[in-house]
Amino acid sequence: MKIMCNGETKELAPDTTLVSLIRNMDLNPDTVVAECDGKIIKRDEYDTMVLSEGNILELIRFVEGG
Repeated sequence: MKIMCNGETKELAPDTTLVSLIRNMDLNPDTVVAECDGKIIKRDEYDTMVLSEGNILELIRFVEGG
């Protein structure tokens, strides 16, 4: 299936969860805010949210600075 993630088309296996996509992108789910189809996803839903064909995701990563 295909989704859009940060403006790029990504090909994913069916039943891919949001957390598995984030980890496959070498990101830490604890440092990422996710928006799917215009709705902010709560961090405690990352494990259970299954992505669907045509979803539009925006992933915003926070980095510690100092």
